[in-house]
Amino acid sequence: MRILVVDDQPLNCTLLKAMLEQQSYHVEVANDGVQALDVLQSTDIDIVLLDVMMPVMDGFEAAPKIKQLAGDVYLPVIFITALEDHASFEKCLAVGGDDFIHKPFDRIILSAKIKAHARTRKLSQEAHLQKKQLEYHYNQTEREHEIVEHIFSNALSQQNKFPQHCDFHLSPASMFNGDMFLMAKSPMGGFYCLLGDFTGHGLAAAVGALPASRVFYTMVNKGMAVNDIAFELNNVLYSLLPGHMFCAAAIVELSESGKSISAWLGGLPDCYLIDQQGKLLRTLESQHMALGILDEDEFERNLIHLEVKPDQRLVMATDGIIETESQQGEMFGEELLKKMLSSTALITTSDIIDKVHTFSEHGEQQDDLSIAIINCIASEAHRLEEPIYSSLPFNFSMSLNANQMKGTDPILELVDVLSQVEGINEHRSNIFLLLSEAYNNSLDHGVLGLDSEIKNQEDGFFEFYQLREQALTNLNDALIIISARYCPDSLCLYFSICDSGNGFRNKQSHGTELSREHGRGLSLLTEIAHSIRYNHAGNEVEMVYSLQ
Repeated sequence: MRILVVDDQPLNCTLLKAMLEQQSYHVEVANDGVQALDVLQSTDIDIVLLDVMMPVMDGFEAAPKIKQLAGDVYLPVIFITALEDHASFEKCLAVGGDDFIHKPFDRIILSAKIKAHARTRKLSQEAHLQKKQLEYHYNQTEREHEIVEHIFSNALSQQNKFPQHCDFHLSPASMFNGDMFLMAKSPMGGFYCLLGDFTGHGLAAAVGALPASRVFYTMVNKGMAVNDIAFELNNVLYSLLPGHMFCAAAIVELSESGKSISAWLGGLPDCYLIDQQGKLLRTLESQHMALGILDEDEFERNLIHLEVKPDQRLVMATDGIIETESQQGEMFGEELLKKMLSSTALITTSDIIDKVHTFSEHGEQQDDLSIAIINCIASEAHRLEEPIYSSLPFNFSMSLNANQMKGTDPILELVDVLSQVEGINEHRSNIFLLLSEAYNNSLDHGVLGLDSEIKNQEDGFFEFYQLREQALTNLNDALIIISARYCPDSLCLYFSICDSGNGFRNKQSHGTELSREHGRGLSLLTEIAHSIRYNHAGNEVEMVYSLQ
């Protein structure tokens, strides 16, 4: 420990220096306040013994300057004084002194005071070091947060591209949002969105948003179905997240025409279909467990499908909305949310969030608040008037063998080819949906011979897709022929899908057989196509799609 003795009397300096060095202290000497400040600027001093009465700069003037040099670390200043009046003692403490000792010096008292103040200084130095370390780590954390926030912002950059289709609000409870809302359009013109709520909130909850967004945008860009997107998201999150984390989610596709919605709902609160006045038309309840809980063999792919009108809206919210509490401990709840939706025509998410904050009396936000309202309108391309169609007819066909069925999904490529014909691109979504359902029906039931009745059993979807995978693996000799013809006179596309299977409608069918839904279901074919006809054997379907 290094002690600075500041006294204009050489005898006092010599005496104090000898006493302190006998106790193994290092001692520096200054004869006035100016010299003391010079020593402090060049040497690390732990305690200052400061005389009051000195020439050039006395102790009263030097003490505050010494404290200023010390900064945030405690540097004890012990006044050496022969003064006896209380006013002098008070002034010593007022100008920055921490203690005082009388002349002549008492060795025991001096030693005790130095040890006591040395302990306090050591604690102050440790606290100062910890503060510096905390500041360093805080600055590092802030920088890391800025980087992560920048990455999140870029990864979710498509959020604001569809104001006509969607009104949404996200407000995190902390810096990072454990909720996510993603939007994108497929090549077929369908509008997709995903509202997700990861376990907890903050950065730990938000980390899953990056891989999830990548999967979502990639699969939407490929024109994949909603249940395929949910399946892939589940696989990624199941392998990525720890066992106690998952993502409650609603994945929705609004068709290009704006007339139908397909939805996979897992773990979120109920979704509501309302009209523009807020009247509740239908409640969509979650049918599945959240993403990231089940492995791929247990995952359920079935969807909710509903027909919608241009004046209808779909409302989705995370549990942060309905679990918001008032100061009295009451929850906002689903009933109040439904009542609020009907309170204002064309209600916005900002209206809802304002009322949620009013309900909580603007208390501290406990969870991420997220809500989205989807307007059931056609895409801009679909709303174009007087489309121009090609005046040239065409027809072509493709034949798929067993190996091609195992490794190829031909429908997207076929739709890409058809979309090159003038006027057909506006119908991509419906044509893709029509052909994919008919092709999968031909493959699953015609070639592989699977029975959809399996899906009606408990865990039926799991069993069905397990049997499908096994049958497809063992498939050796099979054929599916897909034919397409365009007639400019009738402005119709004529499709034929024929398979080498034994057929699945050998008996006379009733109309209800086509209205039974499993996932998207055969009923979609009748809704989209102008007409559908099966041959007697049940292994060929002919479909007419009208472009008008």
